[in-house]
Amino acid sequence: MGQGTILYIEDNPENRLLVRRILEAEGYTVVEAEDAPSGLEAAQNVSPDLILLDINLPEMDGYEFTARLRQTPGLKEIPIVALTANVMKGDRERTLAAGCDGYIQKPIDVDELPRQIARFLQRSG
Repeated sequence: MGQGTILYIEDNPENRLLVRRILEAEGYTVVEAEDAPSGLEAAQNVSPDLILLDINLPEMDGYEFTARLRQTPGLKEIPIVALTANVMKGDRERTLAAGCDGYIQKPIDVDELPRQIARFLQRSG
């Protein structure tokens, strides 16, 4: 059973709803943000155990969000997992090089997502 607070930054409402349902059913608390600036604000307010991050966000993309979070005292240790449809060669490497701790491909596998989240939380805990 999952425990902890997960901040999910995603501009697509259907994806937010799907991930919220999956993770809340596993016992996680889910905080949502629809863009990177509000995600940074939520991270400061909530101090989540893990951040799930869409890379293709309007205005500020996931790479820039990660760079900013990694420079913020008190937040830079929070694990960030990119949840992205970017699956071209080099995307995973670019995501990890940007400072993300992990990478999950879309479309979301509803059975696998809770296990993946649990693994990232164990690794950081």
